[in-house]
Amino acid sequence: MAISRSDQLVQDIKQAFFRGEYLPGQALSSQRSMSESLSLSRSTVREAMGQLESEGFINVRPGGKTYCNNLLEVCFDMPLEGLGDNPEFQQQVLEVRAMLEGEAAYYAALRATDAQLERVDKEYQQLLKRDKGETTLAKAKEDLRFHMLIAEASQHLLVVSFSEIFYSRFFNAIYGVLSRTLKKRGRYPDGIRAQHASIHQAVMARDPDAAREAATNHILYTLKQLSANE
Repeated sequence: MAISRSDQLVQDIKQAFFRGEYLPGQALSSQRSMSESLSLSRSTVREAMGQLESEGFINVRPGGKTYCNNLLEVCFDMPLEGLGDNPEFQQQVLEVRAMLEGEAAYYAALRATDAQLERVDKEYQQLLKRDKGETTLAKAKEDLRFHMLIAEASQHLLVVSFSEIFYSRFFNAIYGVLSRTLKKRGRYPDGIRAQHASIHQAVMARDPDAAREAATNHILYTLKQLSANE
């Protein structure tokens, strides 16, 4: 039995999700633009969008704009109150970051487009210009933005989706680690800048093994700083 054009469009968009071509929160083209670019009727596109929305892949907001959902978000409904300042929980967050960011850097070096590498490089250059007078909160957000861009460049659906949720839901714990370190030392740890440079260099050189090692060691270094703060 021949597949309908609507069902084919649904399958094509799902495959794009699985290839990491659509990022959580990314806006899709309007139905009109999609209809014109794919030479499909508006009703065919509308039917496909309705099916994708019913299955949780997209969210059509008031005004007709369509955004990609994070497919893992429904799996992370857990109470977090009070955990951000808990040293044991902060340690667990760092241990997961070491695995997550190592793989993100590996696949970014392996799969990133030139445009994605350009965005990573641009964000890295901004890190180098970090204002010494910036708040700890601003530093934490800038640091995670650099790592999130690397995750997005991995073109790995699970890495991208999990990274977005992880950085968002566990931000208080991540921020808490940096805050405690700065309060004790009075400055950003010396090794962080060099580690960011190593990650950046390996990803830009498309050296996946070096990128994984650099990103993993970066978080393990931070974990060591946390233990030293006890």
